[in-house]
Amino acid sequence: MSEAKHTDPSALGLFGLAIVTLVASSQKLEITEGLSLIVPWAIFLGALAQLVAGILDYKNGNVFGGTAFCAYGLFWLSMALSWLIQMGALGDTLYSGVDTRQMGFAFLGYFIMTVFLTIGATRTNKVLFAIFVFISLLFLGLFISNLFHESALAEPFHTLAAISELAIAILSFYGSGANVLNNHFGRTFLPIGKPFGDLLEPSTS
Repeated sequence: MSEAKHTDPSALGLFGLAIVTLVASSQKLEITEGLSLIVPWAIFLGALAQLVAGILDYKNGNVFGGTAFCAYGLFWLSMALSWLIQMGALGDTLYSGVDTRQMGFAFLGYFIMTVFLTIGATRTNKVLFAIFVFISLLFLGLFISNLFHESALAEPFHTLAAISELAIAILSFYGSGANVLNNHFGRTFLPIGKPFGDLLEPSTS
């Protein structure tokens, strides 16, 4: 019996990440206004596409990819629900209890997790590593700007989050396209950079 072929779902997961961060960054950069039409993209591309990719990665035995895609997929699902609450779509009772500092603590948690994933990304490729660096900066910006929204720190860190989110979108489009084309042509059609190798490995000398 032949072994089942494992398919890399990263292209789907990165495409979902690229679309949702592109749309969301347009609002943070004040190119567009409001959150209403970001919600569906957060649910279906940010959440569903990444959850599918994460589950497939887990089935392939890829704990790193499965954890990353599922964690960020659940993040976007939570964000969509949070936006609906903040817009009053789920009723006045929930809307009246909004305290955005709680979002700051959630972003802090994701910042901590993303730092761990960024370290792990040194063993993947340089494009993916760069994506995780900017995701770390995104969560740092969101954490500070939400938790200290009444201080002078809010605006510069909001700008950091906005720029980082756009960078994530650009790099994720490239990473998704490279994954599709490199697998399709069976060669390096678009370079993604080799892993950092032994950069974080303990010395044996």
